Amino acid sequence: MARFNTRTAKARPVSPVRTTGRALRTALGGRGHERDARSELFLLAVAHFVSQQTFHESGADRDDRFVELVRELAVSDPAWTAGLLGWLRGEGNLRTAALVGAAEYVHARLEAGATDGPSNRRVVDSVLQRPDEPGELLGYWTATYGRAVPQPVKRGLADAVRRLYSGRSLLKYDTASRGYRFGDILNLVHAAPDPDKPWQGELFRYALDRRHHPDTAVPPASDRLLTAHRELMALPVEERRAIVTSEGGAERLAAAGMTWEALAGWLQGPMDKAAWEAVIPSMGPMALVRNLRNFDEAGVCDEVAAQVAARISDPAEVARSRQFPFRYLAAYQHAPSLRWAYPLEQALGHSLANVPALPGRTLVLVDRSGSMFYSRLSDRSELNRADAAAIFGTALALRAADADLVEFGTTSDRVEFRKGESVLKVLERFGDLGGTDTTGAVRAHYRGHDRVLIVTDEQYAFSRHGAPTEQVPAQVPVYTWNLAGYRAGHGPSGERGRHTFGGLSDAAFRMVPLLEAARDARWPWER
Repeated sequence: MARFNTRTAKARPVSPVRTTGRALRTALGGRGHERDARSELFLLAVAHFVSQQTFHESGADRDDRFVELVRELAVSDPAWTAGLLGWLRGEGNLRTAALVGAAEYVHARLEAGATDGPSNRRVVDSVLQRPDEPGELLGYWTATYGRAVPQPVKRGLADAVRRLYSGRSLLKYDTASRGYRFGDILNLVHAAPDPDKPWQGELFRYALDRRHHPDTAVPPASDRLLTAHRELMALPVEERRAIVTSEGGAERLAAAGMTWEALAGWLQGPMDKAAWEAVIPSMGPMALVRNLRNFDEAGVCDEVAAQVAARISDPAEVARSRQFPFRYLAAYQHAPSLRWAYPLEQALGHSLANVPALPGRTLVLVDRSGSMFYSRLSDRSELNRADAAAIFGTALALRAADADLVEFGTTSDRVEFRKGESVLKVLERFGDLGGTDTTGAVRAHYRGHDRVLIVTDEQYAFSRHGAPTEQVPAQVPVYTWNLAGYRAGHGPSGERGRHTFGGLSDAAFRMVPLLEAARDARWPWER
């Protein structure tokens, strides 16, 4: 009997975020679905800025849930957990969650006496990608577990120090405002210089001198950057602005590693047009994006502004910066001059490079309920999850062959757009729609589409018609993109055409074409 071995048989692809079959309630009373521990931790981690309050969960409760899940899986599933933490800090570009997670991973395994899986030392090293992060991780450890730092943490810190410490990083990050200076960390871990970096021994000694004998510390003569910086700092205050305005001033500032953050203090005066124009050539692309308003207020010239526009919209620079798409929306909303609109639109497009061009008919539903507006994405951002949802939903609709774009809350409505239109312009048409009737929105707008994508926090209100995903025929795939990481999902996930993914970048969309090609989608670090 040929039941399965037929030419028309189709595979049932699976995705990594899976539900257990156990029923829960969403925060608004809808019938929810429990996820397994891996899936719950993943969705929480990719949407979690530590200590950040959300509408349905306090910052402390989210932190506790994150820590509890990390500690549980560090012991029961160490290889998977180590992979998640390294990916979070790398491709996921989430610093604090990765650092906290690594510290809790080590503590839980030491407490349990666990020795299998990736080493504690390696996990600590894997999450430290910026020179200030050894101090951040050490600060978390000592604040949480006291000043007794175990050897695996020290060794992981030492590995990172050898990779990350340089003259430039010392100028940028070894400042008096830090709880742990470079010298403090070197004292703790006793890191030997990297054999392939013969200059590092002198640098380490200088870092120690800066910490313990700042008045007499002298940079190594072989380090041109540190020597040039010392010469600039020794100039009388009344002579410093002349350096900025002189021919070759920008080059001299760059050669001395002078950052825009330090320049105002060095000048002991305002960051005027000349100061900005001198430091702009040595600024990184995201520092440029964050300071567009300052450039306009200072009146930087059109020639320099054109250079800024070229940098921030360069595809390679956007890819290298690994910034979330919503950063460009924030810059667009806060920059007063229209001269930045097109470069920011280009940059936003480059940051959404992973959004697929889906064939057929696609229904895209964007959650614009009150809970999506309640909390900011991070302490440094004025944007919220509703903004992020609108960005990703609009990008999907614009790139799809034939899409209906819908915003929903208590009510729902189509968001009109034209092919080739600016993402930023379409975003202006979204509103605030109150409650969360996801089921009603699907019922009102599903009309035989080939797939449904819902960008949401999944906390839908009870409906007599059932869960949102139940409104779509079983053979039509439904993809839920979770932007909040709450415990209860609004539908099953993992197989049979129902899949959930998450995060604040476009990387998750890579799963959609895989699943539609009947290929299983794995965790992103297992590709």
